[in-house]
Amino acid sequence: MHDSARHVVLVDSYGAVGTELAQGFRNAGYTPLRVQSTPEVPPGLRGQPDRYPYQVDIAHCGDLAKTMATLTPFRPVAVVAGTEPGVELADALSEAFHPITGAPTNGTALSAARRNKYLMIERIKQLGLSGARQIVVADEDQLRDWHTEIGSTIVLKPLRSAASDGVTWCRSADDAIAAFRRLNGRNNILSQSNDGVVAQECLVGAEYTVDTVSRDGGHHVCDIWETHRINANGVPDLLVAWRLLPATGTVQDELVAYAFDVLDALGIRHGAAHAEIKMTPDGPRLIEVGARIAGACLPEGARLGTGRSQIDWTVDAYVRPERFTTRSRRPYRLRQHVARSVMVAPRSGTLVSYQSLEAIKELDSFHDMQVRVSPGQHLPLTIDDLSYPIFVTLSHEVGEVVARDLWTLRYIDGVGFYELA
Repeated sequence: MHDSARHVVLVDSYGAVGTELAQGFRNAGYTPLRVQSTPEVPPGLRGQPDRYPYQVDIAHCGDLAKTMATLTPFRPVAVVAGTEPGVELADALSEAFHPITGAPTNGTALSAARRNKYLMIERIKQLGLSGARQIVVADEDQLRDWHTEIGSTIVLKPLRSAASDGVTWCRSADDAIAAFRRLNGRNNILSQSNDGVVAQECLVGAEYTVDTVSRDGGHHVCDIWETHRINANGVPDLLVAWRLLPATGTVQDELVAYAFDVLDALGIRHGAAHAEIKMTPDGPRLIEVGARIAGACLPEGARLGTGRSQIDWTVDAYVRPERFTTRSRRPYRLRQHVARSVMVAPRSGTLVSYQSLEAIKELDSFHDMQVRVSPGQHLPLTIDDLSYPIFVTLSHEVGEVVARDLWTLRYIDGVGFYELA
């Protein structure tokens, strides 16, 4: 009954990215089906519904055979992870459908290394790439000894979380032990009980994101962003802006070569990837890579700057591979300079109003604004990717105008920007 139709499966497609991804496949002539990897939506994603009207929308309950039985009549030709928690189920489903429908698959052999932050870094080091020194924390004594051996700031993070949830910078061994006690065994923002904590040396340098899409092991760079960070609210490396870079340049060329090697090491031969990389004095070092489309509306920003987004490239890679291969031979070109910035709440409480929204809208490069916390709602202290109250997109044909407006946003932001009850 479904053989004449063409279907793709989207796993954990949430938010605007999920909606746009579904519509992209629909526009290419394929009907998207949605699978949720957990019966309940993860807490960190509950405020980001996918508004596409799926004809088939099922929740996976841990039984792969049962989910396969539901999907098999539709003979899906692709299985795509929409967000981070869907990566492993997408790997398993695509591997199962590959011999049936030819669905491209990264397989399951390296699935764990594509999600577990410790295994990820160990895997790339095994294949000769540079990576941070690290341990999986077994107990407090081991952690204290290792911090002493490193002799400087270390970073603790949950093995399998996302969106900077739980990432903690620890200057002393006592700081590290306190962070370990807080993180060990707690549920993360993806509703998963953390199966451990990784401690890593703190890498120093500018941080970049490299967003790619691959098909049959051929990789294409969709966009490269330089990130801007500040020390605020007890977070020494708080992300406050992304600025889209040209596709080529001395730094970009080194980042891209390293990113492609990371994709190969982790077996990411098909689909999107979002790599976060520090450019240290000793060269590029991986923070982490997600085998899925970037968040923070970076695809939207990339389309604004280059004409195409990682979502567009992903649709082509899965269902129009010849078009993907032809177009991917050319690096992207900046049509506009683009930056994404966020406001940083210096305290928490009930928000009465923002004091200077009109000043932001009057910036020469102002493009749009997404207000995540409205007057009357609780304003959280900004400490991670989930607590920014406002996102601002800047765009201008002159890069210096965007740079000036980025710094102006930092001037506008601060205690006086927020009126609290």
